[in-house]
Amino acid sequence: MIPVKPAAPPLTPAPRAAPLPAACGALSELVTTVLRGPVAEGCPGQVAAALGVASRADPLGDDLQLALHTCYELHYQGFAGVDPDWEWQVDLLRLRAALEHAFLDRVRDGVAGGTDLDAELEALLVEPVDGSGLSHQLRHEGTWEQVRELFAHRSIYQLKESDPQAWVIPRLTGRAKAALVAVEYDEFGAGRAERVHSRLFADLMAAAGLDARYGGYVEAVPGSTLAVVNLMSCLGLHRTHRAALVGHFAAGEIASSPGARRMLQVLDRLDAPQACRTFYSEHVEADAVHEQLMRREVIGGLLDEQPELRGEVVFGIQAANFVDGRFTAWIRDRWQAGASSLRWPLAPAGARDQHG
Repeated sequence: MIPVKPAAPPLTPAPRAAPLPAACGALSELVTTVLRGPVAEGCPGQVAAALGVASRADPLGDDLQLALHTCYELHYQGFAGVDPDWEWQVDLLRLRAALEHAFLDRVRDGVAGGTDLDAELEALLVEPVDGSGLSHQLRHEGTWEQVRELFAHRSIYQLKESDPQAWVIPRLTGRAKAALVAVEYDEFGAGRAERVHSRLFADLMAAAGLDARYGGYVEAVPGSTLAVVNLMSCLGLHRTHRAALVGHFAAGEIASSPGARRMLQVLDRLDAPQACRTFYSEHVEADAVHEQLMRREVIGGLLDEQPELRGEVVFGIQAANFVDGRFTAWIRDRWQAGASSLRWPLAPAGARDQHG
């Protein structure tokens, strides 16, 4: 006889597709304008104009990163009022490819490269002695408003947690595939919808008095935040970057458990709502196991079969550190200057955000 699972708590309604974000420059304006039109007409003229703009744009700047994020979002939940067939429209894909090349070239210029995977993995296990991470800073002197700001930044990824990494599953085989699916199974709630990590983060957002809607803070975050998620999407969508995606995923899982433990200390000190603690408690437990699976089985299994991909695994780890370092530096510098790390300050908890 098949055992009957206990009834799960009622779920919140399925998220509706977010509206197109407001542009912040010429590239993002062009992309959002194109997406409001009919797919059948295409956009060859606009793409030609955009390619010239892209060649002069900052690859890590707000405008290019928002344009790239908007293109990628067509592969996730899409946008309200936007024809889903734009996802594979060839003119738009040509523009996206140009944005991706500019972005990845800049990231490669910012990392050391090489093939010393053992050194990269060992470095991830060493806690920063200067306590330069955001969770270190928040643990000692962070305010509840700074924590809420960090939640808003993190929502761009956490409300789609592990979706970009799922694209690599059909591109792996054997041990690597089996272990990565085991990690993803936990990320997606181990069969329980109410335990899906993105759902837990939505609960965290609501408990913190923030907009828990998918994509609710895309317009509010800078390019350094969008770059963190865009890198995952870029690596996940391209089979040629599968080993870099594995390295990137491993870097996140190895760093996650200690960071989550520190965030629990922050939330305890600030007497935060239980739903905020629940999200981080889940990551303390799950990601300690995931770290071993990623190192030994996913990376180990992949390189046993394809040792020539070692350098790409190294690149994925270094690329994750590069974009995460820029993200951290932006927030830390803004807080040290006494300013909001967002493009505009959050409304107080309980009040409606005028930009939301």
